[in-house]
Amino acid sequence: MFARPGRSRDRALGDQGEQAAAEFLRAKGYRIIARNAMTPRGEADLVAWDPDGRTLVVVEVKSRLRTGNARADAIPPEVNVTRAKRRRLHAVLTHLARANRWTDRPRRVDVVGVELTPDGGAHARLTRDV
Repeated sequence: MFARPGRSRDRALGDQGEQAAAEFLRAKGYRIIARNAMTPRGEADLVAWDPDGRTLVVVEVKSRLRTGNARADAIPPEVNVTRAKRRRLHAVLTHLARANRWTDRPRRVDVVGVELTPDGGAHARLTRDV
């Protein structure tokens, strides 16, 4: 089986975005407890404790490289989280809570949109409770 053209570039972009998102969340007081957590329900890019120390958060990271095209760059990457994806993320969150006996804790799904610049910079935005 052959890899999709550009797949390694896409994966590298995703890895950079996840790293930028983790740093962004840590700076906001989140404690990252897992990256790329696989469950029978799907994958969570990041799993974290909210700064309140009590709320379990599954974080979906959406990354995009800014192109310099004003029209393309105007669409934030996080809009690509569909209703179906949100349902899967909530199923992942429920699975993690049950598997780890955290069902008594508040929990939610957040999305971090990361726009990467060609010079290596990153701009992140947090959308809570999707």
